[in-house]
Amino acid sequence: MVKKDNDKKSSAQGKGRRRDAEAPDTATMQPAEAADTGKLSNKAYARELKKLHVELVKLQQWVVAKGLKVCILFEGRDGAGKGGTIKAITERVSPRVFRVVALPAPTDREKSQMYIQRYFGHLPAAGEVVIFDRSWYNRAGVERVMGFCSEDQARNFLKAAPMVEKAIVESGVILLKFWLEVSAEEQTRRLAARIDDGRKTWKLSPMDLKSYDRWDDYTKARDEMFAATDVSWAPWFVARSEDKKRVRLNVISHILSHVPYEAIETKKVKLPKRKTGRIPTVDYPFHYVTERF
Repeated sequence: MVKKDNDKKSSAQGKGRRRDAEAPDTATMQPAEAADTGKLSNKAYARELKKLHVELVKLQQWVVAKGLKVCILFEGRDGAGKGGTIKAITERVSPRVFRVVALPAPTDREKSQMYIQRYFGHLPAAGEVVIFDRSWYNRAGVERVMGFCSEDQARNFLKAAPMVEKAIVESGVILLKFWLEVSAEEQTRRLAARIDDGRKTWKLSPMDLKSYDRWDDYTKARDEMFAATDVSWAPWFVARSEDKKRVRLNVISHILSHVPYEAIETKKVKLPKRKTGRIPTVDYPFHYVTERF
């Protein structure tokens, strides 16, 4: 599914990469139990995720200091784990630097515009990392399969997308495109789990149900999308997402190895001494939150 020359293709974005001498080699960083295909324990996952979060903070500081522009796209079938992976990336960094974009269905006005136009305003400025939870590739996937666009519109998009992305990359944006790959069996398990879990029912939309029995149509659309848009300046990276914990660690590690960064030297922080209790306590009838727990 991934072209054999992906390593060659990805070198364009990684060329000239500089690394912090004390930072772990994230290009080869894997969980300690990576050789074991069994379930990764919560303890092992938390340990490895903490290491990667430390590196993401270093990357964040470098992005801000050097004015880098990073754009990350996440695509995949319903239930592939895009939301959980994005949350794992962003939970320890600043939302002012790492910005997540998940656009709703286009308005009537947006439908009249050039298709990709509504995404342009969300592309990163200097010092930003923008993560798209689904992107302009909606046209190559759900819109095409579910009939929200014509075949001509889908083919025109596939023809134009590489040129648009070339312009984005040539403007100085580091562009990473991820496809999370999940099996039919695991997708069924995850979607079924949403039905009775009150925390996840919002994830199961009417569109998910309509899409569920079109597995082969989505496979065909995915393969045609790869064939047309897996290009040297913006290659697709496929991440196997059968195991949610492993795919999150692998994707974060991949990002760290494809965005050039170094640790920014900072002075060690020490809290200053302070005095308290110099102002008398006010007897005010505060409205306290009920302590039910």
